[in-house]
Amino acid sequence: MTLAANPSAELARPALSRVPVTQLAGVCADRGVPDLAQRLLELDRWIAGELRDFDRALATVPRGVRAVQAAAHHLLDLGGKHLRPMCVALAAKCGTGFDDRARQLAIAVELVHTATLLHDDVVDVADTRRGQPSARVLYGNAASIFAGDWLLVEALRRIRATGDLALLDGMLGIIEEMILAESLQLERRGHIDGDVADYVRVAEGKTAALFRWAMGAGARAGGCAPAVVAALESYGADLGVGFQIVDDCLDFAGDVAVTGKALYTDLREGKLTLPLLIALPRDRELVALVAAAIADDDASIEEQTRRHLAIGHRIAATGALAEARAEAQARISRAIAALAVLPEGPARAALTTVAEATATREK
Repeated sequence: MTLAANPSAELARPALSRVPVTQLAGVCADRGVPDLAQRLLELDRWIAGELRDFDRALATVPRGVRAVQAAAHHLLDLGGKHLRPMCVALAAKCGTGFDDRARQLAIAVELVHTATLLHDDVVDVADTRRGQPSARVLYGNAASIFAGDWLLVEALRRIRATGDLALLDGMLGIIEEMILAESLQLERRGHIDGDVADYVRVAEGKTAALFRWAMGAGARAGGCAPAVVAALESYGADLGVGFQIVDDCLDFAGDVAVTGKALYTDLREGKLTLPLLIALPRDRELVALVAAAIADDDASIEEQTRRHLAIGHRIAATGALAEARAEAQARISRAIAALAVLPEGPARAALTTVAEATATREK
């Protein structure tokens, strides 16, 4: 493969991390939830300065001529929701505020998240990410894997530099948790006899764990009391599971133009997500359809599309998507309930808004 000096240089990077917040506010307004839309705009104004500082600090991640650095920055430069850094900032603002220490932790959590995406795209043989060619397509699988490893080292280095070795140990535990969750999901790929308990274990490990760390790290950086740190970690854990369930629902019923991801990606990869697990016992014909869709990699694109559409329609007809969304809402309600330890104020209101917006998101 011939490597361009920087094939992502011409891709526009969002000017500010808060762009997705204003986009989500627009979605809420369009869906007839004006109160939530207004609160999102208020959240945007309240945290805009912190996220601008985060963007400037993220730009200090070293660049270089190596393919590893180019692959890493290809994905970093595409932006993203930056929800995990936002969690660090909001948790810190529950205490003394978002200082340089908290900012480094926010960068670290974004680098870890980006590293997992680089690795995931290799494992999943993904051609696109955030609506653009994936790093593995531009630079190759090996460079993408090493880019993810490089970002993990950079993240751990930044956590260590804050002087909080407990947070460093915590992140090492989180990375192990994420690896084991991904391993469980890998072991279950292609099997249609999965159960909800396994699904929850995967969601808690591969997604919620990093949200949990982000909230705890921000709270510790903000000097919050131990009870507040624990409550915010609990919030992050439930928020993360709710986020993952919504993500899995969007795989069957999302708008590709909004999500930037092709539909039925999880199905093609043989992953049993919550909507499918709920639907399978309700429509026994789905078992054969899903098994055929997973097993036949040689089918034409037209045939795969036909099968996926049929499966998607049958899942929706069972009510599984609505029930999965309800489970996401239940998790998010638990996250909001964990905030009861916080005094009424802008920090608690902002975290409540983030949680409620997660339940309604379309990307």
